[in-house]
Order: sequence, then structure tokens, then C-alpha cells
Amino acid sequence: MKWIVGLGNPGSAYDKTRHNIGFMAIDALAARHGIKFGPSKCKALIGEGNIAGTKVVLIKPLTFMNLSGESVQSFMSYYKAALEDLVVVYDDLDTTVGKIRLRYQGSAGGHNGIKSIIQHTGTQTFNRIRMGISRPEPGFAIVDYVLSTFPKKEKEYVLKMIDSSCDALEYSLVHSFEQTMAKFNG
Repeated sequence: MKWIVGLGNPGSAYDKTRHNIGFMAIDALAARHGIKFGPSKCKALIGEGNIAGTKVVLIKPLTFMNLSGESVQSFMSYYKAALEDLVVVYDDLDTTVGKIRLRYQGSAGGHNGIKSIIQHTGTQTFNRIRMGISRPEPGFAIVDYVLSTFPKKEKEYVLKMIDSSCDALEYSLVHSFEQTMAKFNG
């Protein structure tokens, strides 16, 4: 079983914000494969399905971004899920809008959702897809920026980035994450 966690904040107020690009990618992957999210379990919305012959669980934590690790830890404990089968999809200020970067380890880089996952799993080694949201203009508070929606001029880049993330996730189900990184990091 592979499990994919998209990071974001629950609630309609956050639906299209930069911080919720991880949720957007998970929703797009679910739509591609007809996976429906059931009732909440493990402090998350969970959708189970089969992609490329692999059982896949899609997870959207309901804990709010800064406590994402609680949901990840709860899922790991309940399902005895292996950390090496995890991919986390989330927003990244240091990647340009429209671009994705894949990594298998590293620090939180200031991202509170990743910081929470590291804290709750006890490791920095897990597969990640960082989706670019770029940095705000000088003087624009980071918290306001990540909770803002993408402007119309970025819509095309955002849609392509979501597609690329879904393509990378699908590829990672039948290839190693190193092979996936080589293909999608360019």
C-alpha cells in the first residue's frame, strides 16, 4: 500500500489558497482515478483506491497545517503504514509557481506542516513533492501570502503544476522515488 498525504487547511475559507495546493493535487489525483473520500478517520479525510495496480490511500489531514504530523502519525499507527511508502505533497515558497521539486529527505525549510510531520515521525527522511507558490513581494507578510488565492495570471501555471504533481505521483507508484526524482526534477 502506498499512501499520499496532501497538506492544506480544512474548510471552504482555505479551498483555493496557496497553502492548500497539496489538497488541490490530491483532489485532482482522486478525480483522475475515481477515488472518493469517505468519512474522516485518523484526523483526516481518506480516499482509498487502486492506481496502476497499486493500492493507494489519499489523505487530507483535518488538523490544520501546523498539526499535520498528528494525522500522519495517527494513520501510520492505525494502519501500520511504512514511512517509505509515504509521499507528502505541499506548497513551497522557494519554488517558482508552476514548478515542482521532488526530495526524499531534508529539513522543514520553515514549512510548519513538514515540521509537524518530522516531529511526529521522528525523521526527516520521507518522500516529498514540493509545489511552487513563489515568495511574496517584499513587505507582504508570509502568513497573509500563503493564505491568499492564486491570481488569474498564475492559473495556467497552477493547473500545469497540479497535473505534473499527479503525473509524478502516478509514476512513483511503479518506479522508485529516485527514478521519479530523475524524471520530474528535470
